[in-house]
Amino acid sequence: MAREHGTARGHEAWATGPGDRASQWREMLSATHLPWTVSVPDAPAFDARIRRWWIDDLALVDCACGPCSGTRQRRQVADTDGEFVTVLITRAGRETVSQCGVEAELKPGDVVAWDSTKPARFAVWEPLSKRSLLIPRAALDEVSGRTWVTGGIRLDGRSPATRLLTTYLDTLSMALPDLPPSAVAAARNATLELFIGALRADGDVPSTSTARPALRASMDRFIEQHLLDAVTPTSIASAHGVSIRTVNRVFNATGQTVGEVIRVRRLARARDDLTKTDRPISVIAHRWGFSDISHFSRTFKARYGRSPSDYRGGAHVQRPGAAVQRGGVRTDETGVTADRD
Repeated sequence: MAREHGTARGHEAWATGPGDRASQWREMLSATHLPWTVSVPDAPAFDARIRRWWIDDLALVDCACGPCSGTRQRRQVADTDGEFVTVLITRAGRETVSQCGVEAELKPGDVVAWDSTKPARFAVWEPLSKRSLLIPRAALDEVSGRTWVTGGIRLDGRSPATRLLTTYLDTLSMALPDLPPSAVAAARNATLELFIGALRADGDVPSTSTARPALRASMDRFIEQHLLDAVTPTSIASAHGVSIRTVNRVFNATGQTVGEVIRVRRLARARDDLTKTDRPISVIAHRWGFSDISHFSRTFKARYGRSPSDYRGGAHVQRPGAAVQRGGVRTDETGVTADRD
């Protein structure tokens, strides 16, 4: 079994040990990077270490390993609980990642985003150090990320927006243990905004036209600025000099309705109020357009897995690969020993 050694306050850490190291590596990856099958050419000499931090519902995972390869096929995709986008940042070594017909050979400083709902492959050619940011796809709706994220997107590691994201994550990994819940929530939102900002700045995102993404981005800004008002497709259309049909078409292109986007944004702002203010839940619900507190509670729980009162109280939600207590020994869902500092 893979053994865990805590090396710093505020994170979980795993390492391979005596025994079947290929099996240990598969369990470690599946617990922290979603389910994979792996192949290790020199298993007896193989070594790997993983550390994981939580930024609320986002996972920040550092990994170091020797040469190996892995695949996510239909079975592993089906075994994944939820949908995620993973941002992979290469820090040392060389790795190839393939998805959606796009193959990227990654060297230090390179960044790629891949989609958990589609098959993928990787191959590590030399000792590798990398950082991964696992983002629930639902969280991207809060920053209109669904418009920009597809599988196999490569980001330019030299661009200012990408360097801002990677530098921010470096700083955040060190600061997380000392942050209060309200600051963690703010850090989580900043992480999402920086990721989408890097995607937009990079420009390597397929689209049917150059005008449509710009119009959608403008409409998203309008919604964000008027969440406390009675924002509607009519008001969005009027502000942009287009028809209501055009508004609906722009949003439907990403599988969303205007109403869904507005609801997601308002829930996100209500979520912030729960951690950053002591306003009564009924006041928060009314402030963000939910006249019925029961409806607000049901909608909030459906999105975040917890009722508003549980979320404010800091109740833990079970996350993919998160450690749980079993018989006095902390293990992850695969059975790998996982004591958390």
